[in-house]
Amino acid sequence: MGGDIKNLRARIKSVDSTLHLTSAMGLVASSKIRRAGTAMQNGRQYAAALEDTVKTLASSPECRRTPYMTPRDGAPETVIVIAGDRGLAGGYNSNVLRLAAETLTGEENCVVPIGKKAGEYFRHRGVELLTEDWLTAENLSVGGCFTLARHLAGLYRSGQVDAIELVFTRWNSLLSQEPCVLRLLPLPQPEKPAASDKRPADILYEPDCATVFNAMIPEYLGGVIYGALCESLASELSARRMAMDSATQNADEMIDKLNLQYNRARQGSITQELTEIVAGAEE
Repeated sequence: MGGDIKNLRARIKSVDSTLHLTSAMGLVASSKIRRAGTAMQNGRQYAAALEDTVKTLASSPECRRTPYMTPRDGAPETVIVIAGDRGLAGGYNSNVLRLAAETLTGEENCVVPIGKKAGEYFRHRGVELLTEDWLTAENLSVGGCFTLARHLAGLYRSGQVDAIELVFTRWNSLLSQEPCVLRLLPLPQPEKPAASDKRPADILYEPDCATVFNAMIPEYLGGVIYGALCESLASELSARRMAMDSATQNADEMIDKLNLQYNRARQGSITQELTEIVAGAEE
C-alpha cells in the first residue's frame, strides 16, 4: 500500500510538470499567432500583386516562348518543402512531409528543405538535398527567400531542373490547416483574358516585354516562397496552440484521476492502520 501511494505521488508530480510545460508552450504560441497572422496577410497580398503582374506579362506571345513557360523533360524536378523547426505541433509536420514524399515521384528528384524537420526527414530517407542553407524556417527572412528564388530560377534557365514545385501548409483558420502543392515552374499557359483585364499591348515595357518578364520571374518566385513561408509559420503556431491546449486538458484530467486514486489509496492505508491498532488493543 505504501509503495502504491509513493508511485502515485511521483506520477502526479510528473504529470503536473508536463502540464506546466504544455501550458507554457501554448501561451508562447498564442502570443506569436497575431504577429504571424499579420505577416501572412501581408505576404498573401504581396504574392497576389506579383501574380497579377506575371499573368499580365505571360499573356504576351513573346513571353510564352521564354524558358519559364516551356514544358520540358529529362532533368530532375526540384521540390521546396516547408516544415517546422520543432515538433509538438499536432499533425502539422507529418501531414506536409507525407504530401511532399508523395510528390517526389522520380528517383533523381531533389529537395530544398526549409525547416529542420524537413531536412531530417529527407536526409534520413536518402533523398538528395539541393542545399541545406535554409534549414531554419523561423529565421528565414524576405531576403533569404529572394536569394533562394534567384538560385532556383538560374538552375531552371540553365536546364539543370525541369520543374520546381512548392509544398507548404495553407492556413484556413485557427482550427484548419491544409498541406498543398503549388507548381512554380514552368508557368502554366494563361487563360483567355477577359475584356476588362489589362493586356501587355496596353502597357509599355522597356526594353521589351520578354526581358521584363524574365527579370520578373525570380522576384515572383521569391514573393510566392515568402508568402508560403508566412502561411506555414502561422499554420504551425495554430497547430501547436491547439495541440498544447489539448495536452493541457488531458493532463488536467489525468491529475484529477491520479488524485482520486491517491486519496483512495491513502484512505485505505489509514483504515488498515486503524484496524491493526484496534486488533492489537483487543489482544
